[in-house]
Amino acid sequence: MRGIVVAFVMAFAIGFGASFIFTLQQAELLGIVTFLVVLWTNNALPLGVVSLLPILLFPAFGIIELKSVTPNYAKSIIFLFLGGFMLAIAMQKSRLHTQFSNRLLRIFPHTPRGIIYAMAIVSALLSSILSNTTITLMLMPIGLFLTENMRLKIRILLAIAYGASVGGILTPIGTPPNLLLIGYLDTIGMNAPTFTGWMGMMAPVVAVMLLIIPWILSLGVMDEKIGEAAEELETFTKEQKKLLAILAGLSLLLLLNTPIKPWYPGLGLNEKGLLLAAGLLLFMPGVNLLEWEDSRAIPYEIIFLFGAGFSIAAAFGSTHLAEAIAQKLAFVHTLPLWLTLSIVALVISFSTEITSNTALTSIALPVMAQLYGIDNPVTLLILIISTVAASYAFMLPIATPPNAIIMSSRIIRVKTMATFGFFIDLIGVAVVSMTAYFIWQWIL
Repeated sequence: MRGIVVAFVMAFAIGFGASFIFTLQQAELLGIVTFLVVLWTNNALPLGVVSLLPILLFPAFGIIELKSVTPNYAKSIIFLFLGGFMLAIAMQKSRLHTQFSNRLLRIFPHTPRGIIYAMAIVSALLSSILSNTTITLMLMPIGLFLTENMRLKIRILLAIAYGASVGGILTPIGTPPNLLLIGYLDTIGMNAPTFTGWMGMMAPVVAVMLLIIPWILSLGVMDEKIGEAAEELETFTKEQKKLLAILAGLSLLLLLNTPIKPWYPGLGLNEKGLLLAAGLLLFMPGVNLLEWEDSRAIPYEIIFLFGAGFSIAAAFGSTHLAEAIAQKLAFVHTLPLWLTLSIVALVISFSTEITSNTALTSIALPVMAQLYGIDNPVTLLILIISTVAASYAFMLPIATPPNAIIMSSRIIRVKTMATFGFFIDLIGVAVVSMTAYFIWQWIL
């Protein structure tokens, strides 16, 4: 109950203060969003319950009509995510993810730095196709038992959490902010990068971060002792081979579906349909990798969270709050592009430390879209850098689910995470903004 009271007080304070700057309707919207964000942060109510509140609150306060709110909970991008969830459940059920983990772990030297690199890279690669929450939960027990040395154990857990956040941006389905961006671009009529096009853009960022972060985490622990090597490799089961074939076929279709203009037009298939089709294929006779009972493991509260995010973005648009905030940030037009990109990345990255990156992205996207206007080619660049920066928060436990999960081990102090995370936040901002300026603006 205390958390709900805190949310009410914060919402009233923000809404009242905003009424002196914005219209009454816009101030009410800011108050409602504050209420939702605080509840998402303090867990006073279940995630799914909070995520459904916009359906009640927006019409009650005259922000958006009910018939305009509910469609946001059934956008086509959600069905892409459903297909991805089904593949993730099949991977966990068949234990294919452990096969990947064990094989990747053996590629690296059995030294403190080698293990830190291994855990970060394994976490990153798996988090690009699975929930970073799931991957962190899966890898944390491995990290806890790789060594008895407490200092090294802490660095390994940080590598797992940071790797999960770093790798989540590699694919459009890797983290919720990515999907929010794709859905928002569809809403405003802008073309989103293709699946493989997105991966090509993000690969330099992920690669550089995975080179730097484990190196930083390994400083000072190179002489520490580690335990025995991971368990012996198992052969792939029949179910794992089936799933591998499906994943390989899906990857090939996604690759062939990517246009290379002006030489190759692509297959013209809908990628959302491809992901959903791959997920449904798992239930078919002869495949039988999933049963309908397995669908209970789909985190529907995350789907509701997407609906809430799209609803917030729609409300910012309908009340013209996004334009109002953008007008107050109009000074960025006088700045060089590289400085604008750096400021956007810095503000988003550190704002994410104190709130849900999904909620922040849903708020930030409509605001950032108005900085230069939807018709300006720079806008897509601003939106992408905002989305990526929202996933790159490494300082506080509440910043991302991976951070919170490793804190549950009770061996990491907030001060330790904040110390490492502060410098890695700055590195992330520099890497993302420089990649955007020197590479992305020429691709988009």
